[in-house]
Amino acid sequence: MSGSPKQQLKWPAGLAATVLAILFSLPAAATEATWPDLRSALFGGRYLATSNDVISIEAPYRTDNDARTDVTVRLAAPEGLAFRKLHLILDENPMPVSAELDFARPLAAFEFAATMRFNGPTAVHAIGELENGQLFVAETFVKTSGLGACSAPPGTDPEKALATLGQMELIVRPREDTASLVRKLRAGRPNDLALDVKMSHPSHSGMQRDQISLLYIPMRYVETLDIDLNGAPFVTMTGSISLSENPQVTVSVPTGTRRVRAKLTDTDGTTSEAERDLTDY
Repeated sequence: MSGSPKQQLKWPAGLAATVLAILFSLPAAATEATWPDLRSALFGGRYLATSNDVISIEAPYRTDNDARTDVTVRLAAPEGLAFRKLHLILDENPMPVSAELDFARPLAAFEFAATMRFNGPTAVHAIGELENGQLFVAETFVKTSGLGACSAPPGTDPEKALATLGQMELIVRPREDTASLVRKLRAGRPNDLALDVKMSHPSHSGMQRDQISLLYIPMRYVETLDIDLNGAPFVTMTGSISLSENPQVTVSVPTGTRRVRAKLTDTDGTTSEAERDLTDY
């Protein structure tokens, strides 16, 4: 695919497909050459501040599974402020804008984790946007085995995967990361519960071949995941082909949450829902 970094392409649910054109129009270059173009396409000339106390990102320096790697982002807004949005970018992936989270109400503190698919070694950027428009960025680098996970054959039979597509399991548990909890308490918004959303979905990238027919499997992935708490919207995640097969997404939720609900919509228009009442928290 060719094109200028300034081209605007429309992808489902408003994902910045501009960056898809960027990746294919650029040579296989080092990330330091890729990030400035991504940054310019997504945020223009806006200033991106850095502070480990405000935003941090955690991922393995070298993943032992390119197709399923945990990435965690933690947010703790400066006093008196709150976040309205979070972007997760895997610079060298075919769809670099890998997840975007929109908060129904601004949040002073938040934690997000997901199982991601890495196509190759890449820088990873997380950008948090405050309600006043200020941006904060954190970055790390992940080395991979070089197997090209986005084009690697699916781990399950595509037809069998359709039988369970859309099934979800919701698990609520105490958060385990006490270090980040300290930051959240300091921010005045303790979120000491974690909600795990385990989804059954093949997350086809459009770059994988059926191992029998050798034809490309059509792209199909989790387009949006809407999470409601106590009957009210909480956060919407817009996904991409960077989500792993059968992805798991984890978000921090406030103490006192009594009911959680998740709705999955994929790029083929398939929807499914799961709901759970909490009695222990």
